[in-house]
Formats: sequence, C-alpha cells, structure tokens
Amino acid sequence: MASDFSFDVVSKVEPTLVDEVINNSLKEIANRYDFKDSNSEISYDKKANVLNLVSSDDFKVKALYDVLLTRMAKRGLPLKNFQPEKPESALGGRAKMVVKVQQGIPQDKAKEMVRFVKDNKFKATVAIQGDILRVTSRSKDELQTIMGLLRGKDFGITLQFDNFR
Repeated sequence: MASDFSFDVVSKVEPTLVDEVINNSLKEIANRYDFKDSNSEISYDKKANVLNLVSSDDFKVKALYDVLLTRMAKRGLPLKNFQPEKPESALGGRAKMVVKVQQGIPQDKAKEMVRFVKDNKFKATVAIQGDILRVTSRSKDELQTIMGLLRGKDFGITLQFDNFR
C-alpha cells in the first residue's frame, strides 16, 4: 500500500523580522527632516499581534506607515498580512494608527481554500487544523498541482507551504 503525502498551508509573519524592520524604520525616521520634532513612535505588541504607529498628525502617521511598508518589502515580509486601520486622533493633538498583523489562516479563508480545492476535483483531502490547512494525497504530483493553484489565487493573505512529505 502506498503511503500518503501531505503538506501544510500556513500564513505567518516572523516576529523577529518585524522587530528588525521597526528598528530600521525608527533609525531612518530619526534622520529624516520631515519627521523632525514629530515624536514619532512605532511599537509592536507580540501578544495582540498589533503595531501601533504614533506621530504628530495624520499625514506623518501615513508617512510613517509608508516607511514601515518599504522596509518590510525589502526584508521580504508578507505585506498582505498587515491590515492598517484608519488613523485617528490621540491625546495631545497627536495621531495614531493601529496595524493588525495576521498570524495563521482565519477560519473563513480556510473554508474558502477547502472549497476551492474541492471544486477543482482533486483526489486529495483538505483538513482545517486550527490556523493551518493540511492537504493529503497519494500523489505528490497532485499536491504540487494544488500548491500551484493555491499560489495562483489571491485569498487576501500570503500563503507559505510547510512540511512537504
């Protein structure tokens, strides 16, 4: 009897890379003239998976986010996994923006991916395991094809493939 092959579909952001990007962004902001006396800050709450951007006004907060995005793209972080909210006024005439960091595959996206694979009528089983998707099949070629299809369709988050066995 042939053994089953499988792989996991995940969507994760490496927290150490996010810290590195924040530090690099803060160094750049400290040297930029347009951020002079703006008291701009970026903090990362790893437990809540949230970035907090604070600056003197809405325009500077958006510019701060642009600097952060540029640095993230250079480090290869998945930009789709960062969802910014609208900038809002904070205390002392300052503005702040919250950016949610998506770790794992949300339940609705996982169901959409399962439906997508089943609609293409592959001889594979897809199981949702928490925030991971496990795809199992008897054929490695089938799994390779499924990977290609999942890469080609935009689910609104960046997908990575782990544990191909």
